[in-house]
Amino acid sequence: MTNHYDTGRLNLPFTGICTFARGPYQPDWSALDTDVAVLGAPFDAGTQWRSGTRFGPRAIREASTLFSFGHAGAYDHEDDTTYLDGVRITDMGDADIIHTDTLQSHANIRKGVEAALAAGALPVTLGGDHSINIPCIEAYEDQPPFHLLQIDAHLDFVDERHGVTRGHGNPMRRAAEKPWITGLTQVGIRNVSSTAREGYEDARHRGSDILSVRQTRALGSKAAAARLPQGAPVYITIDIDAFCPSIAPGTGTPSHGGFLYYEVLELLQQVAKTHPVVGIDLVEVAPDYDPTGSTSILAAQLLLNLLGFVFHARNKGLTPQTSG
Repeated sequence: MTNHYDTGRLNLPFTGICTFARGPYQPDWSALDTDVAVLGAPFDAGTQWRSGTRFGPRAIREASTLFSFGHAGAYDHEDDTTYLDGVRITDMGDADIIHTDTLQSHANIRKGVEAALAAGALPVTLGGDHSINIPCIEAYEDQPPFHLLQIDAHLDFVDERHGVTRGHGNPMRRAAEKPWITGLTQVGIRNVSSTAREGYEDARHRGSDILSVRQTRALGSKAAAARLPQGAPVYITIDIDAFCPSIAPGTGTPSHGGFLYYEVLELLQQVAKTHPVVGIDLVEVAPDYDPTGSTSILAAQLLLNLLGFVFHARNKGLTPQTSG
């Protein structure tokens, strides 16, 4: 195996340009040639309380350099597996955000995800508030149907509030309306929520399977993952407030009683083993509320591990390839 040390450059994480995982930057979306296409969606006009997630993509990229020492892949001694060796990760840069214009900003995000799909890459979108999931899902309009796995503190199933239908409380309701979404599994939902009782009833009526943190813990990662439709393609959307604010304070709507790191990681590993993953977004990192930077590091670490699981499963033939 080769690594960056062979070139004679030490290339430490705090040097160079902060692309995601120190991958190449490709601003020409028509020229993407990669396994993973990372798109920034620095949009937070859908926020109802504390804003600041527009700075999430930049912070996650910077944090991701911590895990980019130039090694060929990432060896996990517990799994006795080297993950991400040979996996090409390309940073597309950011979708163009038009301040105060939700519709055009969302349209620009959708174009980025569509470009990644057209290139046969796995789209990974860095938010931004959770409303950015709406254009991400809309980009799959011409793709095969899939199941949606949401990891989040909040149900995000509001239909309309004061005329707003594309805020960060709406994405799972908008997803449930799409004919190419076969169902939702919503994990981590807890405590005082952004969605009223009617929203939960509506979600369940539309086929959602809703699990709290305590219910997920009681089940365990394997049993929780087994609740997803067997073998179905899965899109994964992760709100960083699914985690306990003791380890992820950098978010606009922290909710105590959340997951710890390995609880989510083990669930994602099980899902990646048994389901083809067709897309990922990670949202609601607001770095200014966490001067330690640990929330951004958590986000980057989780994404890199998840990508390792996804491509290990593909390379071992455990799950079918996504498009391309």
